[in-house]
Amino acid sequence: MKKEKIVLAYSGGLDTSVILKWLDNKGFDVIAYVADVGQNEDFSEIEKKAYATGASKVYVEDLKEELVTDYIFPAMQANAIYEGQYLLGTSIARPLIAKRHIEIAMKEGTRYVSHGATGKGNDQVRFEFAFYALLPDVQIIAPWKNEEFLSQFKGRSDLIAYAEKYGIPIKASTKKPYSEDENILHISHEAGILEDPALRCPPEVFSHTRSPQDAPDKESRIAIEFTDGIPVKVQNPETGETFTDPLDMLTYLNKIGAENAIGRVDMVENRYVGVKSRGIYETPGGTILWAAHRDLEGIAMDKEVMHLRDMLTPKFSELIYNGLWFSPEMDFLMSAFNKSQEDITGTVTLVLYKGNIIPSGRTSPTSLYDQDLSSMEVEGGYNAIDCKGFININGIRLKAHNLVLRRKSPYTWRYHHEQQQEADEN
Repeated sequence: MKKEKIVLAYSGGLDTSVILKWLDNKGFDVIAYVADVGQNEDFSEIEKKAYATGASKVYVEDLKEELVTDYIFPAMQANAIYEGQYLLGTSIARPLIAKRHIEIAMKEGTRYVSHGATGKGNDQVRFEFAFYALLPDVQIIAPWKNEEFLSQFKGRSDLIAYAEKYGIPIKASTKKPYSEDENILHISHEAGILEDPALRCPPEVFSHTRSPQDAPDKESRIAIEFTDGIPVKVQNPETGETFTDPLDMLTYLNKIGAENAIGRVDMVENRYVGVKSRGIYETPGGTILWAAHRDLEGIAMDKEVMHLRDMLTPKFSELIYNGLWFSPEMDFLMSAFNKSQEDITGTVTLVLYKGNIIPSGRTSPTSLYDQDLSSMEVEGGYNAIDCKGFININGIRLKAHNLVLRRKSPYTWRYHHEQQQEADEN
């Protein structure tokens, strides 16, 4: 009897290796899919391990450049940030990983997919929302929400025993007492020893950035050029280094940002499932890009467009965080953001110093800044007398509001008015 194919998102770790063998033992023809989004892994070893564990085929997909151009840059154009701090490093990679997952399933002629995300976190939602959006009749097998699997595997010791039983190699190194997720944009650290929000994150947890104390005691300068809100060039005026490839630009910004202690975040956030969690994030290059992009908008974006966009950004960030990249509301918002980025063109220079990003200058061929008009030294075509009528007209509603207050609380109003008069006389 022909086995049903199933495509499993595979990392090579203990969980997904056990899941691969478990699906194999359940009678599936398991195809392992490994997404390279910039994590520091030996992908040839992961591929070998997948075959040794029972996979009939292994896809190792290099998604780094697509992640930068089609997901990270659009998020930056919207200045996406979740709950005021998190630059969505893990979240932004999930829709791309899920999209390629479905593409492989369709290529292999199957509707069955599987992943190793737990039933308590955000990733299960991000993957499965994308699966349903891209392949509505998809069949998802999520072992960590499967009663049979959960009854068999109560904890890590059961997983290890199962791996030993079936000869699945387990790394000899001691597992870190917290979990991590890494890609070209960031690395996250959470759970384990980090679950107590009152305890300071141990310094050894940080792997992608120097501490401010260890960063150079001198400034680093960079210039970032944008066209229609998209980075097109990163240049170091001190060394002459220049980068124009999207992946090279972000890689370099990660390097110089890490050296200067840029991009550390320690926060307690709200997961989609209703649980609060503490996350430690390192996003050196992304933090620099976001700061430069926002600074350029100051000179090149219309005030009302900017304020409207800023009202939409929290919702956009929430959609990314909650796994709704492939949704009608995301299509709507993306169209608005794309429009807002027309002519956000120019160059921003930045100073990096011990965790700080300091914009030091910006130029734009589409600048809306008029130095004469803004100057306090020259009139520049601005008639100050016009402000008298402008203020009078806009003050009408404030006067009306005051009258309403008098009618509602005449005694209170009179008392405060008399107190103020007495104070003025004294």
